[in-house]
Amino acid sequence: MDMGLEQAYVTCYKNISGMSALFNFQSLLSVVLLLICTCAYIRSIFPSIIDKHKEGLLGIFWKCARIGERKSPWVGFCCIAMAFSILFLT
Repeated sequence: MDMGLEQAYVTCYKNISGMSALFNFQSLLSVVLLLICTCAYIRSIFPSIIDKHKEGLLGIFWKCARIGERKSPWVGFCCIAMAFSILFLT
């Protein structure tokens, strides 16, 4: 009975660690693209939430929004390429 419980913990740990975006490069790129697109969208709707005078975490969100605003054709192309690779190549 104890071996079954231990095996369940090991299986659960493997599933949790396998789902992290830090260890999978494609997932990390997807998270970064989603962060850039989300920050740019939120900044266009509510500009006072994400402004350049914030520090820390909100400052990082402002930088992601700035990348999304200035490089929007490239970010859009990367989103389409990432969607294509996720849907058809994996």
